[in-house]
Amino acid sequence: MSEYGVISKEIIEQFILILEEEWVERDPEVLARYSHDETEDLRFLPELALSPRTPEQISEILRICSEHRIPVTPRGAGTGLSGGAIPVRGGVVISTWRMNDILEIDPHNMMVITEPGVITQELQEEVRKFNLYYPPDPASKGSCFIGGNVAENSGGPRAVKYGVVKDWVLNLEVVLPNGDIIWTGANTLKNSTGYNLTQLFVGSEGTLGIITKIVLRLIPYPPHRITLLAPFRQMRKAMEAVSAIFMKGLNPSALEFMERDALVRAMEFAGRGALPLDEKTQAHLLIEVDGFKMDPLYEDCEKISEILEDFDVGEILIADNEKDKAALWHLRSRVAEAVKAHSVYKEEDTVVPRAYLPQLIDKVKEIGRKYGFQSVCYGHAGDGNLHVNILKGDLSDRFWNEGLNEALRELFIEVRKLGGTISGEHGIGWVQKAFLPIVFSPAEITAMKNIKKIFDPLNILNPDKIFP
Repeated sequence: MSEYGVISKEIIEQFILILEEEWVERDPEVLARYSHDETEDLRFLPELALSPRTPEQISEILRICSEHRIPVTPRGAGTGLSGGAIPVRGGVVISTWRMNDILEIDPHNMMVITEPGVITQELQEEVRKFNLYYPPDPASKGSCFIGGNVAENSGGPRAVKYGVVKDWVLNLEVVLPNGDIIWTGANTLKNSTGYNLTQLFVGSEGTLGIITKIVLRLIPYPPHRITLLAPFRQMRKAMEAVSAIFMKGLNPSALEFMERDALVRAMEFAGRGALPLDEKTQAHLLIEVDGFKMDPLYEDCEKISEILEDFDVGEILIADNEKDKAALWHLRSRVAEAVKAHSVYKEEDTVVPRAYLPQLIDKVKEIGRKYGFQSVCYGHAGDGNLHVNILKGDLSDRFWNEGLNEALRELFIEVRKLGGTISGEHGIGWVQKAFLPIVFSPAEITAMKNIKKIFDPLNILNPDKIFP
């Protein structure tokens, strides 16, 4: 017998009274769209998909679900890569796509109040009209929702200089699993009043509450950028160069790593003109500097180029006009799609202290040789975040479904030994939870489970996520 209740006809009628029938979705074809996110090929069908417009509607829905113990999966745009938005227990999906208003842009206090269903790039473009900047820019920024970014504590290329989502959230309105609506903090830059509930909900992956309003701090928009593309004859040398740049006191706004295969596949997939790529090149660093005056940026680029000369670098391409910069970033943004189009794959989101990136890339390739898989690596090298894409290729289904976990476990143990952890920005969700004991002790996992029980004692909100 299931520990969860059944969605009866009477419960459906209550949802219709709250939302109107148009926003209570039962069509199997529509429900199929809510059965997956961008994580591999996982499919779990919900029984209903609800699209509320207000926090009060979500509150009423959760009170009913709590009373009848109906599992609820919060969902943003469905762009996640850890299975966080898939309804593994069926039940109800609550989609925030209709909650898509930017409520207030306050240029004097440099903050914005937004609903969770606003697309991240659209938020950035709107605040830019006030010469303001919201820096976190995940690869899916053109389609992902800001609410999902907060729930996953997303990062992106510019996290190296500006930090991840948690560094920009001031306050949240949240609906708890029992239907209570709370604010977690204050719309101030400093707050030392009680427990920091705001940071508890950031990155909680929809397991503690449903975020319905978000207050973000902003900064003046830096108008100037220069982008460098540096080719390296040795992958390890590219990784060694990353730490050297920061040790010289430089602070690039982005520092991305792409091994040769990643860039080649991106160029093929994007259909753009090929960049110069000689046969000896094994990896690239994509480096960006930004600021308010061009002369200091050119000086920084000159210093970076001098540093890279010690790491067997080839001819460095400099892009200081919008067309060339856009072309380089377009290639970087298409890497994940290019790899996915080529083969069934698994993407692992490892992160280590950046000085240990050379050891990490060595281990990735060593483990690949041991287990017989090919990997394509790229990521946010500036903050030690390496995305390891393992291609299925000719591997047997049996190894892919069973044996690969042994290889991943070995990789994550090595990541932990290097002082890192198993997710930098994608979250744990459904697919990574078995590996959580590698990085947390039983006492640490118990502490987190106890927090979950306080907020969600019936375990109805995004059940079976994060914890093994």
